[in-house]
Amino acid sequence: MGARLIALFLGLLLVVQLAGLAALQASFARHARSVLPERLHTGSRVLQGLLDRQAQALQDGARLVAADPAFHEQLRSDDAAIIAAALNQHGTRLGATEAALVTPDFQLRASRQPDGTELAALAGRLAAAAATGGRACQVALLGGRAHHVVLVPIKAPQPAGWLLMGKPLDGGLAREMQSLSALQLTLLTQGPDSDAWLPAHSTLAPAQAQTLARHAWRAGQAPATLGAAGAELAVQPLWLTTPDSPGAGAVLAVLSLPLDDALRLPRDVQMALLAISVVGFAAFGLLGVLCVRRVTTPLGRLAAAADRLGAGDVATPVTDGVHRDDELGHLARAFEQMRVGVEHKQKEIVKLAYWDALTGLPNRVQFREALREAIRAAGDSGAPRTTVSVVMIDLDRFKQVNDVLGYRFGDLLLARIAERLSQHTVRGADLVARLGGDEFAVLLRDGGIDVARSVAQRIERAFDTPLTLEDHAIDMGGGIGFACWPQHAFDADTLLSRAEVAMHVAKRRGSGPQPYDPALDASSAQTLSLLSELRHAVDTGELRLLLQPKLALDSGDVVGAETLVRWQHPQRGLLAPPQFIPFAEQTGFIRSLTLWVFEEAARHWGTLESAGMRMPLSVNLSTRDLLDPELPQKLDALLVRHRVPAEAFCLEVTESAIMEDPQRAQATLDRLSALGFKLSIDDFGTGYSSLAHLKRLPVDELKIDKRFVLGMQADADDAKVVRSTIDLAHNLGLSVVAEGVENAAVWERLRELNCDQAQGFHLGRPMAAGEFLQWNARWVTRLRPDVPRGQVVLH
Repeated sequence: MGARLIALFLGLLLVVQLAGLAALQASFARHARSVLPERLHTGSRVLQGLLDRQAQALQDGARLVAADPAFHEQLRSDDAAIIAAALNQHGTRLGATEAALVTPDFQLRASRQPDGTELAALAGRLAAAAATGGRACQVALLGGRAHHVVLVPIKAPQPAGWLLMGKPLDGGLAREMQSLSALQLTLLTQGPDSDAWLPAHSTLAPAQAQTLARHAWRAGQAPATLGAAGAELAVQPLWLTTPDSPGAGAVLAVLSLPLDDALRLPRDVQMALLAISVVGFAAFGLLGVLCVRRVTTPLGRLAAAADRLGAGDVATPVTDGVHRDDELGHLARAFEQMRVGVEHKQKEIVKLAYWDALTGLPNRVQFREALREAIRAAGDSGAPRTTVSVVMIDLDRFKQVNDVLGYRFGDLLLARIAERLSQHTVRGADLVARLGGDEFAVLLRDGGIDVARSVAQRIERAFDTPLTLEDHAIDMGGGIGFACWPQHAFDADTLLSRAEVAMHVAKRRGSGPQPYDPALDASSAQTLSLLSELRHAVDTGELRLLLQPKLALDSGDVVGAETLVRWQHPQRGLLAPPQFIPFAEQTGFIRSLTLWVFEEAARHWGTLESAGMRMPLSVNLSTRDLLDPELPQKLDALLVRHRVPAEAFCLEVTESAIMEDPQRAQATLDRLSALGFKLSIDDFGTGYSSLAHLKRLPVDELKIDKRFVLGMQADADDAKVVRSTIDLAHNLGLSVVAEGVENAAVWERLRELNCDQAQGFHLGRPMAAGEFLQWNARWVTRLRPDVPRGQVVLH
């Protein structure tokens, strides 16, 4: 451990040093980049100064020669050889490789070189500057080399012509420039008849100089960076002469600086950082050894104490280091407090693992173990008639209690129910437990199915008396199911599962305590695969959408159709909605099923419209659909995708669906109505909605439940319900649809009551879209006139 701590210290120091070096390098690099253009610009001024100094020296020397009487004497001889010798003598003394005598009208008279063609052309180019300023000086290209060229007047004492002298720009200039500014200098020349640059002199490597020569240089180019032979150079061009004059050529000086050199820390700084790092490593290593010896020994003892705690020894107190006043002492005392806390928590955990904190009853874990023990004890006793039973209870409407009165009230209610179960329904050896949520169970250690039924009935009667909490009287009921060992199961888990199956059946049927029956379990097992089969049916096209016509009672016109779904199951045949719709609602798959129906209805509507039948199609919405806040936008997206107007659909919802959550249902219906959907209340008269609530709903029609329509001929009360519903709907401005019209007499009776529309087997059974078109054709041509007279309609 000590070695690891020292390594950690040194590693941290190394990280700090590297971070500091990186920060310093980054800062220096940023500064170097920011001053790099100015540095190159300064180098340009230094180079210009060197060139000016060299030009001035050449110009001064030429003036001295031009003023020399001996030179004047040599010029008067008119001997070309004598003049050439004089020019050669004075040019050698001044370091000039080119010397020439030019007449006052700027014609070449004599030159140091046998061929004076270039000098003659140069004298012509310098004529204007010399005539204006009395002398001329510039950089020019002579013999492919860059020269400083001066042109000074000769007065003896009258103007006798001009003296032209040229001195080459050699490598000495580049070396002097490098020593003064640490910048690299490359002289590039371009012949008068060529576009290619040639490196004349350079302090760079030949490959880098060649790269600069290949660059496309432009006059006025700002400092830039170029890649040259694996290095990146910052460059600044300085035009000594440009190819503006025909036949003159060009000379370019390129100042450059490798970026690696410019951005690198100076060597003295690097050495200082290295020295600091070495000293720091030595100091940290020494201090690390001292600290480790101080810390590791007590930490080792505390680690041993932690190992004991990890092994489950919470009884041995931690004594090492608890009396120290430093951080290790605080750590030792924290370990001791942790040991005490863990010991306390273990006791709490044991309690929570087997007891319900809210009701004080045994929880599912303890109940399961008690059930196992009871079954094992009953099996070991060998008594032939020994039976163990489980009664399971699931409360009704407990979610509504939480929603209306709050969770605190719900917790109080669970505690009171637990108290009532323990006091009034259990024998001394029995066990009451809360399994979770609003589920309770009773373990009957000795008693067969008759005893279990008797206990279940006592529990049911116990709920007859309302529970009073905080001035609220709550009527609570529940689904009660029971199962017995060994009649219904051979182990504890199976017995619990089968008691739960019976409980769910009792809750669904509402017919009192329900004993377990194998038929219930078979049905339950069959539904386990139903959800996956239903998904498969949607994906593979096993579902069928049928249309049932809706007719206007006053005219007999076909004014709409209701969409009804069927399932063509590959093994079970054609399934009606009651065989799978309730399961879809229970599992939540009804939402996917509704969207499938809506899409199919949109497709069918397009088919009917193309055949000239533009009428609304009714689609049923379930409770889960109505409480889905995203339903309006889903349906709106389907309308856009299928290019169908909202007026093409009538959405039917039941009263019970609305009353499940009236506020959320109202909000969803308002949004659907705003989108343009026609809304209808289906099975009206079977729910619990009030008139005050009904008038606030954005509905357009009421559908009278078919049980009233079917019974209106034989039952006067049903007839009164139908008549009252029609009058109520018309007073509220709603249309009325009667479903379940199965004979002509009911049709005529509904017409007398001024009902608006009707549907039923008398008019037409549910049929596919193609059959619906054929039926409509027959209805329009032959059968429709018979309906008002009560004739039976063929279909």
